[in-house]
Amino acid sequence: MPRDLTPLFAPSSVAVLGASNDPAKWGNWLARGALKGAGRRPVYLVNRNGTEVLGQPTYRSVEELPGTPELVVVAVPPAGFDEAVDASLAKGARAFVGITAGLGESGEEGRLREQALVERVRAAGAILLGPNCLGVYDASSDLGICSNEFPPGSIGLISQSGNLALELGILARPYGLGFSRFASVGNQADVDLAELVASFGAHEPTKLIAVYAEDFRDGRAFVDACATARKPVIVLSVGRSKASGRAAQSHTGAMVSDADVVEAACRSAGAHLVSTPAQMIDLAQALTTPRRMKGNRVAVFGDGGGHGAIACDVATAAGLDVPELSSELSAKLAAMLPPTAATANPVDLAGGGEQDFNSYSNVARALLESGEVDGVLMTGYFGGYSEYSDEFRDIEVSVARAIVKAVHETGRPVVAQTMYHDTPTSVAQREGGIPIYPTIESAAAAAAALVERPSPPGAPVMPLVKTGPLDDSYYGSRELLQAAGVRFVEARRCATPDDVVAAGRELGYPVVLKALGILHKSDAGGVKVGIADEAALADAAADMHARLSPPEFSVERLAPLGDGVELIVGSRRDSRFGTVAQIGLGGIYAEVFKDNAVGLAPLSVEEAERLLSILRHAPLLGETRGRPAVNLRAAAETAAALSHLAAARPDIAEIEINPLLVTPEGALALDARIIPA
Repeated sequence: MPRDLTPLFAPSSVAVLGASNDPAKWGNWLARGALKGAGRRPVYLVNRNGTEVLGQPTYRSVEELPGTPELVVVAVPPAGFDEAVDASLAKGARAFVGITAGLGESGEEGRLREQALVERVRAAGAILLGPNCLGVYDASSDLGICSNEFPPGSIGLISQSGNLALELGILARPYGLGFSRFASVGNQADVDLAELVASFGAHEPTKLIAVYAEDFRDGRAFVDACATARKPVIVLSVGRSKASGRAAQSHTGAMVSDADVVEAACRSAGAHLVSTPAQMIDLAQALTTPRRMKGNRVAVFGDGGGHGAIACDVATAAGLDVPELSSELSAKLAAMLPPTAATANPVDLAGGGEQDFNSYSNVARALLESGEVDGVLMTGYFGGYSEYSDEFRDIEVSVARAIVKAVHETGRPVVAQTMYHDTPTSVAQREGGIPIYPTIESAAAAAAALVERPSPPGAPVMPLVKTGPLDDSYYGSRELLQAAGVRFVEARRCATPDDVVAAGRELGYPVVLKALGILHKSDAGGVKVGIADEAALADAAADMHARLSPPEFSVERLAPLGDGVELIVGSRRDSRFGTVAQIGLGGIYAEVFKDNAVGLAPLSVEEAERLLSILRHAPLLGETRGRPAVNLRAAAETAAALSHLAAARPDIAEIEINPLLVTPEGALALDARIIPA
């Protein structure tokens, strides 16, 4: 059952432990913020010296407080943190904001101490935000206990970095955006991202949830919280480089997941993944508007051919479709514009805007009402005419409002890029719900984010855990996968070179010989393909025996390599998101091209097919220069079977089939390995 976080965001009373008159100290900033809500609730300032702080009386300890503080903000040195929390619990506190750093992120001793503290907090029925965090903010309850003020608005912000949250506040202001709630999670010792996302999802004033995360803790709970929030979620994370992982580890002791895993998690969560704070605010401007595009068709229009042509390229790269308009619609537009105008899509007013400002609103309305596009991407000069005169400004603002009216009446969105994104014209559009951007790439990304998505599936349900002995040898791996439904090429297990020759006679030629017990068999010269006869097989076995002294061999029937494509399918365990599945180009090209797609395991067959479709080299799987398409369904069934096996066996750290030969007839595993947990 979810916990009630009301004491954290709308407390009946607040105490600040470590309140200070020194403007360079946290205790001063927090006390100042808490006192701004003194008209809504009692605010108690605790200072061990008992001196006035900010003109207000203080108390030397929590025990001296005349009432019970529902929320306690702890900004004391690490050595006194436990004592402060325990005393507050004894006083009846229900929630804590731990500003103090130097606990769980400082090493194993600090982590154990932090864990024991959380156990005491939970046993008392209380909650802890942090420690090592910036604070908490709630616009509707006049709660602002953090170092800086946030602009009020409709974005619920959850951040593992305090300073990054402050930057987001700065970036949001020019767009007229603000925050309904803010929580700095710090070490996530108790309250974590998933719990906050679920709480923000139920918070009516919050219309969009923005998350900066270094460590997702319970990653699958986070995915499910996002998927069920019924609100847009934007995620900014790290892990694209080893350096960022080191930074997160030193910052909050975070366990950072690989970027491809986070991307897969966001896909299952229905969350929008971004790379920078600016991208987060850019998307927030679009996603806080109520209108969405039913599909990805957009019309590009503006007064200038260069802007339109570039916008088409950028929009297409963002996944949008810029279709050619019908002859009827094109003719309708042409009747509104000069003879030199382009009306096929992109629509170039070709000076029509200067001759008649209403050309902008007339063209926008015609496009939005046509039904041929799902939205409009404006680009170029609109907004700049206001620079010439007050008269032009008034007319241009009027035209901007006419475009806003067309958006409201058709229910289809307009997203705009303009060189003059901060003029009265652009302000009027933005206030009317049209996102305005200074760059076309930001506008195109915003338009792409407005395309309606299917309901997110959330994290896949984990299968029941299977137990039993785990044989991680080559044949042990084969047998486990075969039992899960994976088809393998026919093979014989051999102990000696003589056994190898006998196996060749039994299978028939050509065959493949493998020296087992070697991790990278191909690199070591432990695999020979296409052996045509008994003499060649005997020579190969003798050579491998002399060079590698393998404990055993495998002789396998040669698969029809020329008819198929080699893939790799596998699974590994992520510390936060659990078992993840991987599909990619395999064989000797696996590490060369690094063309992989990742999903949370276990995969459905349909999800495995979708992962195959998003590979960069996916066209190789289709009909190519007379070669028929390979059997994608068989490949997807194999990947799904492997992922279910991996998800059910926590004793498997990694498992892979490489290569998986996929032909028009089916999928055949040629090699497999397991790494135990």
